[in-house]
Order: sequence, then C-alpha cells, then structure tokens
Amino acid sequence: MSAAPNIIAFQGVEGAYSHLSCRRVFPEMEAFACETFVEAMLMVDQGKARLAMIPLENSTAGRVEEIYRLMPKSELHIIGEHFEPVNHCLLGIRGTTVEQLKTVSSHPQALAQCDGHIKQLGIEPIAAFDTAGSAYELAQNPDNTHGAIASSLAAELYDLEILQDNFQDVTGNTTRFLILSSEQGIPERKAEVSYITSLMFTVRNIPAALYKALGGFATNGINMVKLESYMGNGLTKGASFHLDVEGHPDDRMMQYALQELAFFTKEMRNLGTYEAHEFRAQNRPLPE
Repeated sequence: MSAAPNIIAFQGVEGAYSHLSCRRVFPEMEAFACETFVEAMLMVDQGKARLAMIPLENSTAGRVEEIYRLMPKSELHIIGEHFEPVNHCLLGIRGTTVEQLKTVSSHPQALAQCDGHIKQLGIEPIAAFDTAGSAYELAQNPDNTHGAIASSLAAELYDLEILQDNFQDVTGNTTRFLILSSEQGIPERKAEVSYITSLMFTVRNIPAALYKALGGFATNGINMVKLESYMGNGLTKGASFHLDVEGHPDDRMMQYALQELAFFTKEMRNLGTYEAHEFRAQNRPLPE
C-alpha cells in the first residue's frame, strides 16, 4: 500500500466535474485541485497524492488529446475508470431569478451544449476558461443579471442558487475518467467480474503491421472496445496506439492475443487492468 497521503489530485478548479467525480468515487479522500494535468499526475508520481482522477474522453467533445501525449511519458498505472454524467446547471447569485439574467458565462463546450436553452432565454453567452471558474467568478463578483453554467457541486461550494437543473440541450453527455496510481495493482481475476485491460504499443514499420498485431484479438475472441492513435517520439518510426480490450491478462485467450500483439510490435506496455465500470453494461448495445 502506498505511503502517499490520502489525497486524490485532479485538474481544474474546485467544483469542476473532475472534482465531482473525485467526491463521488472516493468520498473519504481529500480532493486536491491542480492547474494542469501534468501537475496532477506528478503529485502521484512524486508521492504527494495517492491517486489522480484524469478525464480521457467525453461523449460529446471527444478525446482529451493531451492525455494521450502524457501517458507514454508517465510511469503511472490505470487502476480504475469512472463514467460521470455531465449535468449542467444554470447558476445565479442567491435571490436571482431567470428573468433577470442578461448574460451567462462558462467553458465554450458547456455553452455549446446548452446553446438551445441559452437562446430560448434570450441571454448572451460569454466564454470562460472553465465551468467551475465561471461559478467562482460570479460568487466573487455578484451580479443578478449574470449567470454561470457549472456543476451542482460548484453551486454548493460557492453558495450559488441553481436556477435550472439539467440545462444541457441533450441528455446523455458523459465523461470517462481514468484513476491513476503509482502502484500497478492488477486485481485478482474473478469469474463473475468484467475487466478492461488498457495497452499502449508501437507497431513495427512493416506493411499491414497494425492488421497483424490486432489479428490475435479477433482469432481469440477478445473484444476491442477502443483504439486510438497518438503521436509517438518520431513521425516515421511506426505508429503508436492506445487500445482497450475486454479481458484479464490471466485469461488464456488474452495471453494468446497478447503474445501475437508483442510479436508484431516493437514496444508494448500494459497500462492497467481494472474492473469495467457498470456504465458499460448499462449502455451495451442490444444484440441484433
């Protein structure tokens, strides 16, 4: 067990959705806000925090490109995942009514996701650095003609009033977070538990290398749930990839697939094996 303090680091301002995820998954831990992803990951690497909660992708905005650049340089391990539904709230200072609002600020993505409701209310959107930061600025500079779009946690922390809940135009917007640790911690395989194994690899610079490298998963019945390319250390030395598959390294078929993957790659690393979040089962497509 790590001797690091019982802290989980996240990037952003207190009240951000990353902070909300920390509180939801690890309510017993102290959540620590960092300015950058690098700072949050370094806190774990240097033993100043036990874990980090890092967003990898969003169902609306897509992948967080920076994380794919950082992970190859890091020695941290993925020990879990969390899917957090994004519930945007329209916030105002205490006593404000929706009819009083003339402007609203938030991160550009949040503004875009609430564009229909913003136009319906006839208020002017103003882009800010992040969602929780806009809530903080509103609390520091009270104005009953100005609102913010942020999480319910931001409303709680900055003593703001939730004027409208579920303010986003489309429901189902979800962010997937990775839980990072300096310790590997691959769980013991249990037959009744579903696992995700995350891999990072660079293919050899030969024709059809990716096709051959991934063929072992198909022939051994291993389901691939995510494949992302990312920029490696060189532009002409072979492509690099992040791969998520369903399975545990102790599964016999997984072992065969990993052997084949290793044969056609020049670098391969298991980033972590962890229990699949219940969100996956709830949102699995029905068989045709």
